[in-house]
Amino acid sequence: MITKPNRNEARKRRHVRVRAKVFGTPERPRLNVFRSNKHIYAQLIDDTIGHTIAAASSLEKGFEGNGGNVEGARQVGRMIAERALAKGYKKVVFDRGGYLYHGRVRALADAAREAGLDF
Repeated sequence: MITKPNRNEARKRRHVRVRAKVFGTPERPRLNVFRSNKHIYAQLIDDTIGHTIAAASSLEKGFEGNGGNVEGARQVGRMIAERALAKGYKKVVFDRGGYLYHGRVRALADAAREAGLDF
């Protein structure tokens, strides 16, 4: 009997398809998003050497709010943009991590754009 993949397996399959096309370079790193039910995380990654350049999450000290809602995602988007700009990165490629582009993922992306990142 063929079983339907669960939500996370389906997301991982979508992520593999996205990652086949999205690649972070030293000039234009990949902005990766991961979300759980309670928190949201963002990383800037240089895929040529496999290093994380900058990261932000709703788990950090000083984070005000809830990472499980849209406002928390906006805060994380602003935080990752500030850290990227401080390290000299203005252009990035967006990796939605297999998630649909709406809700918290979209809020994080929009806030990062408003804070100065170009993608």
